Amino acid sequence: MSRTTSADAPSSHVADSHDLIRVHGARENNLKDVSIEIPKRRLTLFTGVSGSGKSSLVFGTIAAESQRLINETYSAFVQGFMPTLARPEVDVLDGLTTAIIVDQERLGANVRSTVGTVTDANAMLRILFSRLGQPHIGSPQAFSFNVASISGAGAVTIERGGTTTKERRSFTVTGGMCPRCEGMGRISDFDLSALYDDSKSINEGALTIPGYSVDGWYGRIFGGSGFFDPDKPIRKFTKRELNDLLYKEPTKIKVDNVNVTYEGLIPRIQKSFLSKDREAMQPHIRAFVDRAITFGTCPDCGGTRLSELARSSKIDGRNIADLCAMQISDLAEWVRSLDEPSVAPLLTSLGHTLDSFVEIGLGYLSLDRPSGTLSGGEAQRTKMIRHLGSSLTDVTYVFDEPTVGLHPHDIARMNDLLLRLRDKGNTVLVVEHKPETIAIADHVVDLGPGAGTAGGSVCFEGTVEGLRASGTLTGRHLDDRASLKESVRTPTGALEVRGAATHNLRDVDVDIPLGVLVVVTGVAGSGKSSLIHGSVSGRDGVVAVDQTPIRGSRRSNPATYTGLLEPIRKAFAKANGVKPALFSANSEGACPTCNGAGVIYTDLAMMAGVATTCEDCEGKRFQPAVLEYHLGGRNISEVLAMSVTEAEAFFGTGEARTPAAHAILARLADVGLGYLSLGQPLTTLSGGERQRLKLATHMAEKGGVYVLDEPTSGLHLADVEHLLGLLDRLVDAGKSVIVIEHHQAVMAHADWIIDLGPGAGHDGGRVVFEGTPADLVATRSTVTGEHLAGYVGR
Repeated sequence: MSRTTSADAPSSHVADSHDLIRVHGARENNLKDVSIEIPKRRLTLFTGVSGSGKSSLVFGTIAAESQRLINETYSAFVQGFMPTLARPEVDVLDGLTTAIIVDQERLGANVRSTVGTVTDANAMLRILFSRLGQPHIGSPQAFSFNVASISGAGAVTIERGGTTTKERRSFTVTGGMCPRCEGMGRISDFDLSALYDDSKSINEGALTIPGYSVDGWYGRIFGGSGFFDPDKPIRKFTKRELNDLLYKEPTKIKVDNVNVTYEGLIPRIQKSFLSKDREAMQPHIRAFVDRAITFGTCPDCGGTRLSELARSSKIDGRNIADLCAMQISDLAEWVRSLDEPSVAPLLTSLGHTLDSFVEIGLGYLSLDRPSGTLSGGEAQRTKMIRHLGSSLTDVTYVFDEPTVGLHPHDIARMNDLLLRLRDKGNTVLVVEHKPETIAIADHVVDLGPGAGTAGGSVCFEGTVEGLRASGTLTGRHLDDRASLKESVRTPTGALEVRGAATHNLRDVDVDIPLGVLVVVTGVAGSGKSSLIHGSVSGRDGVVAVDQTPIRGSRRSNPATYTGLLEPIRKAFAKANGVKPALFSANSEGACPTCNGAGVIYTDLAMMAGVATTCEDCEGKRFQPAVLEYHLGGRNISEVLAMSVTEAEAFFGTGEARTPAAHAILARLADVGLGYLSLGQPLTTLSGGERQRLKLATHMAEKGGVYVLDEPTSGLHLADVEHLLGLLDRLVDAGKSVIVIEHHQAVMAHADWIIDLGPGAGHDGGRVVFEGTPADLVATRSTVTGEHLAGYVGR
């Protein structure tokens, strides 16, 4: 029998020829027939200004089609439970591999979700305690704060051999949930004066809860319930009537011949408002909750969420609540110290998960940290943990700005992780703005040249050196280095912080200068956000713009989000002598066929739904009669199609002059969003665009101190210059600006720097430097000083 030797083998196998991901004719969102070839098993960076089409190409086209094709391998029954994905607008997508998306979407802001529950570390700890905990109290669910302890008994009907018999059965479930706070770790107390005005009756609009107006459905339910007189002032209610208003259990009633369930105000608010994390609430709901409800630590469980029984079982003198409250780096050491052969595989797996936290720079977190409180960068790195030790190869990993929220000191560690994923034989696609990460790329795709309609084209493909010499916007700004200010502004006062002890802060005393640009910096987890949001943000006159993403449906757009539509509708109504509601696509002016959506959606069960342009309004969203009304020669649909820059000129002078609308448009132009169209759905905006839209909205608020949390997130190198100009204009207008930031260009531009550290978690929480950027560079006494000195070339 002959055997083929290596010398006889062909030089390459036909399977090895599939080493490219080919994209031809991509038209998703603002992409203009983009055609590129991406090398597999390499690290490819996608650059370009915010809104240039990077996410549309990487996430909306390549990753979306990969996921859609994988979903189609499941049965129709299983697909019915999965998210439906439409095929992207693209002619050819060839050479795709399985895509794993690691984006910046915040982790579920459910009040029961913690770092431990989203990473399975809690599940492994619960199993560990159910095997080794003393005294033994039950199965793993006995240590879960999401499982209540219940018991019951009764008769059950059983059919055996054609005969029916009844047997008495009883059951018990031992859960770990604290019965008082129901696993929340906190209890709520209601300020009744914020729920209603007791001098008024229900029919006079006594209820002051959002959505409970007299004309609304909830108002009609309370008015027609029959449990109290709706025309009697609440202060004259009997004890029973007041109890029915506030606490009555769910009861079936009939209102206007409709069967509904009546429930007291307190349980209804707890179910509708308090079931969400505060960060996930709409702004007006959040304001109501802050005003009406005070939260305190549950006195029964001490905020651990766990019952006394669950806390009684211990391993080496520690219960599961103690371990979840430990810093993860310390918990990893504790797990390694256990020598229990009976659970060795479990300890190995748990130890690996905890070590991954430390390796990725999140060792300062604790497992009981609510997931809704993580920043976008922390959430993204938490999602990365399950992929670090994976044995999968030939997978496409897709990252959305993995360096967000990272100090320059930590970016090198992130770069190392990206390279390790590539070196295992994976294709790594990264959307990124930081030059430190762009520098390690094997291949770069630069999109642009501008944003929105001015973008969507490939400006450059090739190596980093080629990008540097290409002359594109990214290439020209790649080596930009901000220089230190020759002179800094003089403070007009100081904002005193005394004894700050939020999270890991160690009784910090610091004076924050006013009337200047202050940058608060330090490694991730050093206590920056704890200091500013914990001790500064809540004060009078302080406007805080945090990192929570703005949310909106496909009906939301820049005009509705910023409140711009309100003065525009009033201007149209005044000019034409009609009601303002006619000029809202969500109200009376909506096209009746598509209900103001502009498109008609057809649900196809487990297949992607189909959206077709409404034939009656031709996608304009309004009734034909509404489009007959004009302002300055334009109808409402034409105005919503304008860009911010065009609309700013339109509403600034002439017949259409509307000062209220012009002021909002000027703020949008100020933050670099002049190219956005007023009616563009929020769902199509990039992360950087949403960040700036939020900043423009907050600029309208009255306050002397602005707090900005990482405003450079999602911003291109060229846009950082515009941001610095905006910050200067705010300070020159008499405002005090405090910025939590890692970007060296912002640090160099500051008048005053407050550096926290020296490390993260319990290694941080102290002020390690206060002074000017020049002093920080000169002393190089901190990690930040070293990196800033290297950045400015000192």
